[in-house]
Amino acid sequence: MIGNIVIVVVSVIGMEVFALLFHKFYMHGPGWGWHESHHKHTEGYFETNDLYAVWFSVIAAALFVLGSLYWMPLWYIALGFTIYGILYGFVHDGLVHQRWPFRITVKRGYLYRLILAHRMHHHVTTKHGAVSFGFLWAEKPDVLKAQLKAKKAA
Repeated sequence: MIGNIVIVVVSVIGMEVFALLFHKFYMHGPGWGWHESHHKHTEGYFETNDLYAVWFSVIAAALFVLGSLYWMPLWYIALGFTIYGILYGFVHDGLVHQRWPFRITVKRGYLYRLILAHRMHHHVTTKHGAVSFGFLWAEKPDVLKAQLKAKKAA
């Protein structure tokens, strides 16, 4: 039981590391074609960038099936991926971008820090020059402001 909990926790943390790197080097690189819709105003509820969430959901579903049929640790990895996806949806789509039919306003604490960090990320509308690529981890706002300023000056 404890081993399975460790697998889930490590999978959630691993997903944040993966998401940060994937966001920085792929989504703001070769994958910009899908991700650009997220940095510009789009009409309607969905944007092309949402295809990333669909793709990662398919991977998690496949891991659930493979874990159930062949190797149970894959099932717990898929559970960690799914928990990460739920946290991502809550923080990124809900708190930051207010894509829910209701509003939740956070004015302090770590969730507010995440919101500020992601807003600074969106201060740049091109694939170059952005800061703060994590979704559940964010540096202090002052550090990110200094990074943005340095990138603008460069």
